[in-house]
Amino acid sequence: MWVTSSLKTVLTPTSLAIGNFDGIHRGHRQVILPAIASSQFGCSTVLTFHPHPKVFFSGQARHLLTPLNEKIIQLKQLNIEQLVLLPFDRELANLTSQEFVEQILIKGLQAKRISVGADFCFGRQRTGHVQDLQAMAKAYGVEVTVAALEKQSGDRISSSAIRQALEGGDVATASNLLGRAYSLMGEVVQGQQLGRKLGFPTANLQLPPEKFLPRLGVYAVRVDIFDLPMSDAMISSQTAIGVMNLGYRPTVDGNRQVAEVHLFDWADDLYGKVLTVHLVSFLRPEQKFASLDELKAQIETDCQVARELLVGANSV
Repeated sequence: MWVTSSLKTVLTPTSLAIGNFDGIHRGHRQVILPAIASSQFGCSTVLTFHPHPKVFFSGQARHLLTPLNEKIIQLKQLNIEQLVLLPFDRELANLTSQEFVEQILIKGLQAKRISVGADFCFGRQRTGHVQDLQAMAKAYGVEVTVAALEKQSGDRISSSAIRQALEGGDVATASNLLGRAYSLMGEVVQGQQLGRKLGFPTANLQLPPEKFLPRLGVYAVRVDIFDLPMSDAMISSQTAIGVMNLGYRPTVDGNRQVAEVHLFDWADDLYGKVLTVHLVSFLRPEQKFASLDELKAQIETDCQVARELLVGANSV
């Protein structure tokens, strides 16, 4: 997939889906799929903004459900051919809705088909709405598809709802809204090897600093293991099941947050590999134990519960 942040290097003409698409959840896919279906009119393209407009206006960092590497992989799996990361700066923010359509969509991207969500707004102070986009694009012979808001049990599927579920450890709801398991992706790096001393060797994941993290605690997980550095062409070489601890390890006076994964029935070296850890179930919150022996006993229980849950899910 071609990724660019410059209109000078885009592949044109385009069949275009526009949005921020953090999470690439079920609702987002309803906006993206028409761009793929209309790819006979041009390169199937997702147009998003970097940084997120809310980050630009607030100056505050925003944690992402899908940092760039994950977003690229998700979009490639949907057969999107191009991702355009349009720099969101003062100049772009000041474009009127008409200027945005003419300069960015028509002249820059040479859009032949456009897909947006029903709540899409654009132009200076978000004054342009989907009806305006349809009217402006029609003048250039460009059709605009408007995807209805996807709902679950009457509520809109949104990145905010997914974050809320993850903050509460509600993995099932988050997975339902996403249409897949929420995952953490990172390279295995050297740790303190405390897990090995307890009889439960763990792989320490180096996660992107902007990655949105779920509730701290212990999770049953499925893991894809990659030999190659993170890229949009990653193909899993091996898979495994296990448990992940996300937190500060209060029993051993940990002072920094870690993501540690213990794989069942695994003996191979994982250093330098990339793991994608899919959250299956939240087992328990992080807690401090009176001794390492109590911690070890709880880990044994966690592993037993996780193994039964994961193996049982495979047999259904």
